[in-house]
Amino acid sequence: MQSLWMLLASFLFSIMGVCVKLASVDYSTAEIVTYRGAIGMLMIATLVRFQRGTLKTRMPYHHLVRGGVGVVSLWLWFYALGKLPLAMAVTLNYMSPIWIAAILLTSAWWSKQRRITWQPIAAILMGFVGVVLLLRPSIHTDQVMGGVLALMSGMLAAWAYMQVRQMGLLGEPEYRVVFYFSLTCAVAGLIGVLVGKTVFSTTGEISWHQLSGRGTMLLLAIGVTAASAQMAMTRAYRLGNTLVTANLQYVGIVFSSVWDVLIWKVSLAWLSWVGIAVILCSGLIATFYNAKTNRKPIPGDAISSE
Repeated sequence: MQSLWMLLASFLFSIMGVCVKLASVDYSTAEIVTYRGAIGMLMIATLVRFQRGTLKTRMPYHHLVRGGVGVVSLWLWFYALGKLPLAMAVTLNYMSPIWIAAILLTSAWWSKQRRITWQPIAAILMGFVGVVLLLRPSIHTDQVMGGVLALMSGMLAAWAYMQVRQMGLLGEPEYRVVFYFSLTCAVAGLIGVLVGKTVFSTTGEISWHQLSGRGTMLLLAIGVTAASAQMAMTRAYRLGNTLVTANLQYVGIVFSSVWDVLIWKVSLAWLSWVGIAVILCSGLIATFYNAKTNRKPIPGDAISSE
């Protein structure tokens, strides 16, 4: 089930990406972030009301850190997309599984524990090779700053994912994690609109782009798919092996590439199809390893499935 949750999250995030790309023609990044957060909040609050749950939390600090880190990562990611070739920006952002592996290895070394096996880490590295083959990134001298920011975005995303897992292990349900992250996105996006209009507008007036039927549908799709994907991703990190879950994120690039072919008629080179095959193989290897580990626990495995 862990694998299915992460695959579902990757698929929903890819749909969200398509909608963001289409909506960005008519709406600013800050507006999209605001609507994404607000719609996600409304969706989660409605579910909580029907299920008679509560949004009261014992971990306000954890939510603040997770939300702040996640929003900064999101903003850096959008900025990098505007400064870099898409292939390079996506590749650097999808280095978050590598950073997660580095964090876990450093933590194990610091605590003098040697419980992380090499197989899932090898699968992550294999997956990243597949990403590079699929996207074949390149960067120029004047794009170094954008590359650094994209790299920082991936690092912060890894930190946010680890925070999500920690809150899950402490008993915080998925809907609260997603609700407070959506709240942070809505507030940060609103601040971005206010500051952007005040600083860059010649009149100093604050205005929103008018909602059209097409725009409303796209923004609703962004909010619903983002919140649903966050729920699935949070559950995956809470329930399963951290490295295996991180590795399955790479499948999101495969989904995005398929949307490029179907919607924008992008033609993929044969090397890109090789990259897709490598990504899928890395996910299968990680999943089978995790299944084998669960059937026959390995003594001292620090990140076995919960």
